[in-house]
Amino acid sequence: MKILGMNIKVPGFSRSIGIDLGTANTLVYSKRHGRIVLNEPSVVAVERESRKVLAVGNEAKDMLGKTPDTIVAVKPLSEGVIADYDITEAMIKYFIKKVFGKFNIFMPEVMICVPIDVTGVEKRAVLEAALSAGAKKAYLIEEARAAALGSGVDISAPEGNMIVDIGGGSTDVAVISLGGTVVSKTIRTAGNNFDMDIIKYVKKTHNLLIGDRTAEDIKIKIGTATPLEEEETMVIKGRDLIMGLPKSITVTSEEIRESIMDSLMEIVTCVKDVLEKTPPELSADIVDKGIVMAGGGSLIRNFPELIAKHTSLQVKLADNPLESVVRGAGMALDQISILRKIEKAER
Repeated sequence: MKILGMNIKVPGFSRSIGIDLGTANTLVYSKRHGRIVLNEPSVVAVERESRKVLAVGNEAKDMLGKTPDTIVAVKPLSEGVIADYDITEAMIKYFIKKVFGKFNIFMPEVMICVPIDVTGVEKRAVLEAALSAGAKKAYLIEEARAAALGSGVDISAPEGNMIVDIGGGSTDVAVISLGGTVVSKTIRTAGNNFDMDIIKYVKKTHNLLIGDRTAEDIKIKIGTATPLEEEETMVIKGRDLIMGLPKSITVTSEEIRESIMDSLMEIVTCVKDVLEKTPPELSADIVDKGIVMAGGGSLIRNFPELIAKHTSLQVKLADNPLESVVRGAGMALDQISILRKIEKAER
């Protein structure tokens, strides 16, 4: 699948938005405003028995790990695809209403990003969730292609462009030429895996139980893919697994690097696998142009240097890695006819 669409005909003016429906965060790009108009966690708080939605986004994330037994904070997307259809629909509906207003009669056209290897059933679920949430028309685009567009890469040129998009739940690696994906691979190792690695390490090494938010904070502040000239430290708090009481400890950047290295190397191996399958002429282009990294997971300090070390290629971050995918989705709405022609040619 390259781009897929469904639509409901609704008269009147339609506004277009791109949605990066991520495992960790959902971003919305408005073509009308030319910027990101929403960036909130992909979290929904619901009543456990009735499944009634109580909060979405930032408000729901604040409830993670703090809710009573009657309320559960749910992440309805897993590894970049829908794990809970009803909750995902409610989340998309909430975000659309937040962008356009509760009583707006002009429904938007929506371009939604999905991983390269999603199944037909998963594609249909995303499209139907968007339409049920109030979209006039809904389209899908591969995350890697959207990331390339949003990073300023001219994917229509007859030359190879390599993009590594590391999201929360999945990593897409693709070589794109003439607008089409020549070689690609998706793995379910990404930003969330770094968080889980840190939680496991702290639990095993320090007998301290920490939550997802603490792990993410550690990753952002002292996470690194290569050794630092001067080691950094951070005080973290959690529950002592031996005494059962709250406790504070100090962890180092070297410890965190070691804890996430296996996951980092899985992504490096994925990049090398795609390079090995890339046609020689396109490989030559990549030698000249290098590799572009996008997505929140690419912001691990010195990650481009780690990939460069193992591939002997130039590796650079997109200008705004967190926004590349959703900006590309918004830009793709201007190229639907072109992308559909490419899709037919690839079939």
